Parts: sequence; structure tokens; C-alpha cells
Amino acid sequence: MQGTVDGFSYGLVTPVVAYVMACLGGALGLRCTTRALLVRQSWRPGWLLLGSAAIGSGIWTMHFIAMMGFTVRETPVHYDPALTFASLGAGVAMIGTGIFVVGYSGGTGAALFTGGTVTGLGIASMHYLGMAGLSLDGRLEYNTLTVAASVAVAVVAATTALWTAVQARGFLWSVGASLLMGLAGTGLHYTGMAAVHVELHGSTGAPDGASSAELLAPMLIGPLAFLLVAVVVVLFDPLLVLGRAEWTRAALLPAAVVDEPTLVGVPPVHRTPQRR
Repeated sequence: MQGTVDGFSYGLVTPVVAYVMACLGGALGLRCTTRALLVRQSWRPGWLLLGSAAIGSGIWTMHFIAMMGFTVRETPVHYDPALTFASLGAGVAMIGTGIFVVGYSGGTGAALFTGGTVTGLGIASMHYLGMAGLSLDGRLEYNTLTVAASVAVAVVAATTALWTAVQARGFLWSVGASLLMGLAGTGLHYTGMAAVHVELHGSTGAPDGASSAELLAPMLIGPLAFLLVAVVVVLFDPLLVLGRAEWTRAALLPAAVVDEPTLVGVPPVHRTPQRR
């Protein structure tokens, strides 16, 4: 017997809020990634780690909010805590790998393709490992072609978002990159959910695992608190909210003002102090 699946139990509320969260995490993470291209080597890993965690936390939170609207009429849906939280770790690790590839390559075409592909696959692993944590009186089945399409959406959108972020040509480019990274997460999620069918077992036993309400607090408080910290870091670093034009001018300042700029396309400038 096939279950009646509804991915929009709360209408447009869950997809809109989920997309906003994915865009917020993407905005913070991508700005940290472009900032990493400007600083000295010793500071670069810190910015890239912050960016990876921001993108991963935003997309993981997006997934959870979107899943709040997922129901199967004939059976309650529960979640396995271990697999649910494992999806966060696995996703952040793969997203971080892609971000580090871009951050240490100088944003070359080959690196953007590789980093974007790995980042998109990280988003996909976060989603499908999280789906593996669902516990209900039935079995999840997927349409293979739709699953492949969902992964393609994530890879293409993540690659384009990273390319747009590396351009760093101003505020609108940054907004565009954030919207694309949000699309990578939500596009994969809802395309992947369109591939889901539930084959019911027909038993009367309750499924194991925690309910959505029981996981709500720990799933939201941690990632949201981290994103708040990331917002504070961004707000206290003016170069993170400026475009390439300002970064280029910053590269012309003495090293005491900007720590050894290494932004792609900006040659190092050595200025001899003038005597007064």
C-alpha cells in the first residue's frame, strides 16, 4: 500500500522560511570564502572553516524547517537522532572540502568546477543522509532520475554561487551568490522530495525515534546560535560587506592596514614610505 505524502503541510511557510535560512548561511559562508582570498596564509584556514560551517549550518537548518512540512497521512514520521546529526557532520565536511579547494586555488576555473561539484555533493549527502534518519511505518522509495536531477541542481547552483562570490564585484553580486547557494539547498531538497514514495508496511506498531517536536530545540538552537556569531563576525569586518572595488583599493594600502592581500587578480603592491 502506498502512503499519501504531503511536503507542504504548512503551505508556503516552510519553503519560504527554509529558503531564507539557506540564503543566510550561504551569504555568510560565501563572504567568508571571498575574505579568505584576501588575507595571509596563516589566517586563511580560519575564514574557510567559518565559511564552511556557516553554509552547512544554514542548509542543515533549511532541511529541518522544510521537513517540518513533510507528512505521511497514514503514519507518523519520526527521526533517528544519531543519523539526523550525522548528516550535519558529513555535510559540513564535504562542503568544507569544496570551499577549501576554492580558497586555496585562487578561484581558477578548474578549482571552481571541482570545489562547486564537491560542495553540491556535500549538500546532497546532507539531505539524503538526513532522509535516511526518518523512521515511519513504511519504506521510502526514490525515483532514480529525479534523485539524479536533484543532485545536478545542487552541483550547478553551488558551482555558480562560488563563481559569483569569487567575482566580488559589489553588493548585488554578493546577494546573487547568496540566492544561488540558497537555491542549491532548497532546489535539491524539494526536487529530491518529489522523488519520494512511501510503501506502507501496514503494521500497528509505533516507529522508533524522536518526533519532530522533540528534536526541534536541539536542531535549531545550535545552528542558529552559530549563524548569529557568524553574523557578528561579518558585521565587524567591513571588507566582508564590500565589493572587489573596495578590496582593490585596500590592496593598495600599507601592509599595516591590510594583512598581506592575496586577492585573485590584485597584484601585490610594495610602497616605499615617504619622508615628511
